[in-house]
Amino acid sequence: MQSEKGDGIPFAGTRTSSEAADETEKLSSEIYDAIGINGKASDSRPGVMECGDRDREKYFRIFHKWSFYPVSPSELAGVMERLREQMPRQGWKVVEYREDTSKNRNLNLTADNDAKKASVNIVHRAKSNPPKLSLMVVTGCYQIPDGKEIQRF
Repeated sequence: MQSEKGDGIPFAGTRTSSEAADETEKLSSEIYDAIGINGKASDSRPGVMECGDRDREKYFRIFHKWSFYPVSPSELAGVMERLREQMPRQGWKVVEYREDTSKNRNLNLTADNDAKKASVNIVHRAKSNPPKLSLMVVTGCYQIPDGKEIQRF
């Protein structure tokens, strides 16, 4: 995602923190659908974070950290490669696809969606018990509408 302020964080629009969190959950749902295998997502809600050096009373970002647990661990085989191929068709640009440096050599995929001003990092934790995908969706900077306050949750 390209920044409009030169700080690496794009401007995502004007929303209340609740509206922005709802939009981020919908984006996570789209990613869940793209995974394309049977499973269950962890029950987690988005949170609010600061937006770099911008005024914390006027600007905020939303993050949504969640996990996906397949019905059968063997179903995770090939899912990262499929996501790497399919996500660009849904407006995502894969900016990184590699094994990490952990002892488990987890496969990581990072993608940006410039239209939705969001990024996602997906980690295939094949050696976790149970195996899962760990996901973190992070938005660009939102500005709170005049007369409203940022809810921190």
